[in-house]
Amino acid sequence: MTRLIAFAVCALFVSSCATAVEVPESLNLKVKAIDGKEIDLSQYKGKVLLFVNVASECGYTGQYAALQKLYAAHKDEGLVVVGVPSNEFGGQEPGKDAEIAKFCDTNYKVTFPLLAKTEVNGADASPIYRYLTAKQNGHAGEVKWNFEKFLVGRDGKIVSRFKSDVEPDNAEFMKAVKAAIEKK
Repeated sequence: MTRLIAFAVCALFVSSCATAVEVPESLNLKVKAIDGKEIDLSQYKGKVLLFVNVASECGYTGQYAALQKLYAAHKDEGLVVVGVPSNEFGGQEPGKDAEIAKFCDTNYKVTFPLLAKTEVNGADASPIYRYLTAKQNGHAGEVKWNFEKFLVGRDGKIVSRFKSDVEPDNAEFMKAVKAAIEKK
């Protein structure tokens, strides 16, 4: 009888450990934050993520304000906006990481996570962007310009992809964000 109880406890422990480490493929990555520290994206398991490739000298740069407002309004509901600086489009993010961080803080009081400047297309693309733009994920294709947005649900699956000109306060965009937040 003691062996049976020990086996049951052991099986329960192993089962709970297996569940605890199950991380969606989209979040099974480590990336570099703008301050140079490593971020394990698995910490966002169960959250709704909005990945946005950002730039400081773009016609869409003003979207930082709406992204910050969106993050502040919904972070307690599980939304995490992740800014991903990239200089791929028109050289519109020429600064170094520290300069980008200062720009975001000074001009937009950004409090959402910012990653280190990276590529979002091609062979040197960040692993998260290789995942986001992969054919098998239903939102294939290279990022076309700055401030393109990828909405990832709590399950780690891509919910929607929005072009640069879709403002963060756009009705359809907000409908998708709210639906992702409400889906538990």
